[in-house]
Amino acid sequence: MFRSIVALLFLPYLLYAKIVSYGVVPASHNALQGKIEILDSVELKFHSFHGIKVRELSDIAYRKNLLYCIGDRGVLYKFAIDVKNDKINTLELLNAVELQDAKSKRLTKIKRDSEGLDFEGKNLLISFEREPRVELRKTDAEFKKKVKIDKRLQHIKNYEGENKALESVAYSKKYGVVTAPELPLYGDEEHIIYAKSKRWSFPQEGGITSFTFMNKNELLILQREHSYFTFQTQIVISKLNLKTKEYSVLARLNSRDGWRLDNFEGLTKIGKNRYLMISDDNDSFFQKTLLVLFKIIE
Repeated sequence: MFRSIVALLFLPYLLYAKIVSYGVVPASHNALQGKIEILDSVELKFHSFHGIKVRELSDIAYRKNLLYCIGDRGVLYKFAIDVKNDKINTLELLNAVELQDAKSKRLTKIKRDSEGLDFEGKNLLISFEREPRVELRKTDAEFKKKVKIDKRLQHIKNYEGENKALESVAYSKKYGVVTAPELPLYGDEEHIIYAKSKRWSFPQEGGITSFTFMNKNELLILQREHSYFTFQTQIVISKLNLKTKEYSVLARLNSRDGWRLDNFEGLTKIGKNRYLMISDDNDSFFQKTLLVLFKIIE
């Protein structure tokens, strides 16, 4: 029987996201900040459709005009996206799939806290919090296998909290699957990125919310820090060379300087020096789903 009857929340026609221009750059600045240039930034507004609510988009993965998004509640969204002339033009929801286990049962609440997303060949890697793990799944979300990760990452007791586990995952042919906790594990002072048999450390400037490979050796990293006392948010975009271990900050964006930031958690490469960054609205009326297109200045 066609699998969508079981697991796919299938849409009989396309659901367009309403794209509203949203300037994240302060009026007193130009679009340049450090070594990045903001090319476009928009707010995405979705309407509930057949019981589906697009919300809490935690990470994104791009391939051939398709944008896959993973939500905090174990839903994989697939969009057709049009980005031309450095503008985000349209976004169409093609389908939404609830993650299921190997026995085709819906994941329990503790197991469905999906956070990180990337491609491994034709399949998708998804990382999780609460029950920390990395899974390999088909692009229709069908479970394939559990990916082996460092022993320190397998037990939630090693983390700063159940919601501070594996926010990020990425893949390259050279280094394989790499992942990292949002905050350093107990006893660690710096961030550590883990591969199957290697580790890389770099200074902490907030929690790691996403990373993606820029090329075969360099990893582009997104860190976020929010103060509940001042309500200020800082986003740090940096890169780490896994071959030389060289770490450098490309940009620091801080709301105190007028940057209109939100809960940015997702990052993906879409072309030469071009990247998309997305924010998780936390299913809150007071937060927004923002999609930002930027380029790295060489």
